[in-house]
Amino acid sequence: MKPIWIVDDDRSIRWVLEKALARENLPSRSFGTAREALDALNDDVPQVLVTDIRMPGAGGIELLQAVKRRFPALPVIVMTAYSDLESAVSAFQGGAFEYLPKPFDVDTATELIRRAVEESLREEASADETLVGTPEILGQAPAMQEVFRAIGRLSQSQVTVMITGESGSGKELVARALHRHSARASGPFVAINTAAIPRDLLESELFGHERGAFTGAQSMRRGRFEQADGGTLFLDEIGDMPAELQTRLLRVLSDGSFYRVGGHSPVHANVRVIAATHQPLEERVKQGLFREDLFHRLNVIRLRLPPLRERAEDIPLLARHFLARSARDLGVEPKRFTPAALAALSRFPFPGNVRQLENVCHWLTVMAPAQTVDVQDLPPELLEKMPAEGDKAPAPGGVAATMQALTPDRGVLAAPNAEAARAAGDVVVAERPNPWLGGLQSDVEQRLQRGEPDIMQTLTRQFESMLISTALRATRGRRIEAALKLGIGRNTITRKIQDLGLDDD
Repeated sequence: MKPIWIVDDDRSIRWVLEKALARENLPSRSFGTAREALDALNDDVPQVLVTDIRMPGAGGIELLQAVKRRFPALPVIVMTAYSDLESAVSAFQGGAFEYLPKPFDVDTATELIRRAVEESLREEASADETLVGTPEILGQAPAMQEVFRAIGRLSQSQVTVMITGESGSGKELVARALHRHSARASGPFVAINTAAIPRDLLESELFGHERGAFTGAQSMRRGRFEQADGGTLFLDEIGDMPAELQTRLLRVLSDGSFYRVGGHSPVHANVRVIAATHQPLEERVKQGLFREDLFHRLNVIRLRLPPLRERAEDIPLLARHFLARSARDLGVEPKRFTPAALAALSRFPFPGNVRQLENVCHWLTVMAPAQTVDVQDLPPELLEKMPAEGDKAPAPGGVAATMQALTPDRGVLAAPNAEAARAAGDVVVAERPNPWLGGLQSDVEQRLQRGEPDIMQTLTRQFESMLISTALRATRGRRIEAALKLGIGRNTITRKIQDLGLDDD
């Protein structure tokens, strides 16, 4: 845990608070002026800031305002011997966590600081969770990082972009991100799947129609190009667009003008076009199914979105995100994956890509029998086709061998009847002892012979410290993700990090 900063020109106040916090095992650091604290903020950030209001030079309210501009979530407790309305209002309007009038009871002040510390730790944990769970597109794999970099480079460009990738890989999400991070972000984002609209209606959908243009056209209708004026038009599955509409689209891309169906006056629209397809357009050009000049007009910048099987390291991150979001959408308590379940999901090829994984998580939110989702809780269609660990093909040897491959961490195939399993042609795997248990047993025996006290407590602390430190290294310090990987709660890992003295590590 980071130290609590105490800012007060009164040395006795600083001394009293330092001693009180030390008794509570809370680290502290003291400053005699607001300027000293502001200078120190360039190198470090406190867990909680406790400051007096009236001090020589810059006062506590100015310090509060400066801190809140840079660190809005940092709890600040304001102390003052002048318990007047103006001071209290100024403190709370500036975003103070609490207002502490002097003279104060030391125990009351300590309890207030502890509450502020807990609030600060919750904010940190929430920030970690937000980092993991809420970005518009998730991905730590190198292939996705390349996509993120491309979106960044294109953020100030108006150039036409072609997104290629398999169905369900998230092409529309990338298109929305390109729009959201562009100069057109304040304009509309309009998406249309050209493969999902009947050929006879697609022209009207894209370009609109005049009243009486055809039977049923009771009024004038603006098409998607007009609706997207000043923004972005996303044309999904562009490879399936009929040939006659390809010609009209080429004209719009060339000069920005078009005619509504049945219209005689040109309509102008300032639209950035982003197209997407799962088909190899070069092959369709060779086959005469797609205009070559339109292909080159659309293919100014191409972004390839990798399928999920090429970014398997992102599956645990995405799975936890989708499981939490599904629970939020359904208004139920979120469930958690066991490490074995996440490992099994990471081995599945997901032909339906991210969309299939999202559907699996939605299914689990509704159908999984317990709050903890284990391998056997996964949808049957996944279990039937699940590759063995280290393989890309379904594991041979029947149900028992498959289940053994799905639960490598257990080291045992849970067959209710070994003879029945053999009769069914399944492979029965004997339990494999964990090798580290032998070393632990030897260590315990030596400690017992030496007559060491508190063996259980000592080894438990070492064990927990090793587990949490390893998990934090694996998650690059993200506590929420580490807690999920270990199967413990957010508050538990925060408390144990403090108890075990792992903050400095």
